[in-house]
Amino acid sequence: MSTDMELPERESMEFDVVIVGAGPAGLSAAIRLKQVNPDLTVVVLEKGAEVGAHILSGAVVDPIGVDRLIPGWREEADHPFKTPVTDDQFLFLGPAGSVRLPNMLMPPLMNNHGNYIVSLGNVCRWLGAHAEALGVEIYPGFAASEVLYNDEGAVIGVATGDMGIEKNGEPGPAYTRGMELLGKYVLISEGVRGSLAKQLIAKFDLSRDSDVQKFGIGLKELWQVKPEHHKPGLVQHSFGWPLGMKTGGGSFLYHLEDNMVAVGFVVHLNYKNPYLSPFEEFQRFKTHPAIAKTFEGGKRLSYGARAITEGGYQSVPKLSFPGGALIGCSAGLVNVPRIKGSHNAVLSGMLAAEKIADAIAAGRANDEPIEIENEWRSTDIGRDLKRVRNVKPLWSKLGTALGVGLGGIDMWINQIFGTSPLNLKHGKTDAASLEPAAQHKPIAYPKPDGVLTFDRLSSVFLSNTNHEEDQPVHLKVKDLGLQKASELEVFAGPSTRYCPAGVYEWVEKEGEHTFVINAQNCVHCKTCDIKDPNQNINWVPPQGGEGPVYPNM
Repeated sequence: MSTDMELPERESMEFDVVIVGAGPAGLSAAIRLKQVNPDLTVVVLEKGAEVGAHILSGAVVDPIGVDRLIPGWREEADHPFKTPVTDDQFLFLGPAGSVRLPNMLMPPLMNNHGNYIVSLGNVCRWLGAHAEALGVEIYPGFAASEVLYNDEGAVIGVATGDMGIEKNGEPGPAYTRGMELLGKYVLISEGVRGSLAKQLIAKFDLSRDSDVQKFGIGLKELWQVKPEHHKPGLVQHSFGWPLGMKTGGGSFLYHLEDNMVAVGFVVHLNYKNPYLSPFEEFQRFKTHPAIAKTFEGGKRLSYGARAITEGGYQSVPKLSFPGGALIGCSAGLVNVPRIKGSHNAVLSGMLAAEKIADAIAAGRANDEPIEIENEWRSTDIGRDLKRVRNVKPLWSKLGTALGVGLGGIDMWINQIFGTSPLNLKHGKTDAASLEPAAQHKPIAYPKPDGVLTFDRLSSVFLSNTNHEEDQPVHLKVKDLGLQKASELEVFAGPSTRYCPAGVYEWVEKEGEHTFVINAQNCVHCKTCDIKDPNQNINWVPPQGGEGPVYPNM
């Protein structure tokens, strides 16, 4: 904020536990805290306009976490787990055909029977109702923008962002000061690449003993298809075309209830070619003969995108810090081969809640709940991640064909012998993986037909994304000169392609290239924060309640 005026003091509220993020991890932690001790005061901050508004995932859910958190959930009439998996298919796609891989070759952990196809946003809405019924306070529309520390450097709470700041950085007529929410402990469950988690990892050097974190971008559409194309409970995964054998990624088709099909495409963000566009690859994927027939005569209902943590076991940072812990996707607990993370998010929330409830019962506050860090590897979370730790590195180093095959063998070795002799590292960050444009050729993507394939702006419209335009841009470019000299002139402007929402443009004005940021389009996927080759873009939360409003993603 550029103003020199004296700002009013923030009002503050005190709780036993402050939780940032109403995703599966944060809500599970809140529920478990109240289950262990109903007298604890617990608050959950959610930057989305409502619980579930910013939640996007495939999603096929392993119910192991929910079974432990809410054992009687199957007897509830309104639970969101309506579609059990009935059929598992794995396809390898070529340019014109496909080969189905025999299920018997797949390691047992890839089996989805017993799992459920869901809208993870609706799962979070359901968990939110459970939390509120137990007395948890949930504040949607409030973005936590600052970590608060005591004189000893321990975390004591968070502050929400000021509202009503105008684009020039000055308070406008609707200005409202943010609030301080203070707690004995703070749990960070912001999801992937959260702004507060980034700060805490840096401040406390939490990734000191970890490998680099890796990411993917996941794009998803929800379609209503014709009844004859709908197979409730079908889970179909594929890899191969349209990505080359050196670019990692894959796809899914999940058949939910009511003739709904979720289609998604994941591109690993360690790709080298700056001309690659994950969004265009997704649209092209839908034209494959093995895929397109599902959507004939159908209607696209929703669109969204988000980053995915892919580093796995070796990339998980230290979870605990003075005053709190990282949980869920803030900790990077996604199992990449299974394309699942919500089960580990729930389990991590429960583990953190139990250890923090014990600490408070012992009279502790604002110290480091080291028990969380010391124990997660020996739980189902650690076992789940450890047995797939080599799949992503093998895929990255050896390419799709050989890497996926050897990754499968390594998973079988873990299955049969309990562990594998390999403990592979990831190497470069995703930002450092991008190569100069001179080493690659541009990719000519087909124009969208408006029936099966679409452009980015019409897609963003379906995400219900909204930002107040008269506010500071929440995508912070540290050095505009560097952006032009490197991002544009060396890498040919990859931000115009890796962003799935058309946020970034290079526009020529009077013979000069200008970097334009259409921040109102941002779907909060964080890809720019991850993939910019110079790490020159920093994503921070806009005003609370802004961004996408996903009804059922």
